[in-house]
Amino acid sequence: MQQSAHSSQPAQLPLFEAFLAQPMLPGLKSREHPLKPQRPELFSELALRGAPGHCHSLLAPILRELSEEDDTRWLTLIAPPSSLTQAWLRHAGLNRERILLLQPGQNQTAVQLACEALRLGHSHTVVSWLGSVSATVRHQLVSAATSGNAQSLNIRLG
Repeated sequence: MQQSAHSSQPAQLPLFEAFLAQPMLPGLKSREHPLKPQRPELFSELALRGAPGHCHSLLAPILRELSEEDDTRWLTLIAPPSSLTQAWLRHAGLNRERILLLQPGQNQTAVQLACEALRLGHSHTVVSWLGSVSATVRHQLVSAATSGNAQSLNIRLG
């Protein structure tokens, strides 16, 4: 789909081109581009809309890939939906020995917990379910990811 000069909406790529487009989601293997430096983004977002079962089917291979990273640090899931149970993780084929599931407490928001997990550096990737994030929250996540040499992936389910 081409973007017209007067359109305020960004051009949308066909499904497979969007999946293969750079930058990739953190942890996914990318195609080598000799002219493009391979620097992973510190913050990525994935928006999934549709039936929960379909969204989970799309999410499973991404989380599975992240759980099999060569990095010895954790894959941390912050405030996942209640449908992402231990049974679902097992059924999806994730390496559960490398995954931390964390829920915010009474005195801590999901954003604060995600920032803390990123900043500590014990996780290679912190996946959060924060909904839409503001520029301020995005900046906080990027700053924390920089401090902990980690990557932040926010999943928006709609």
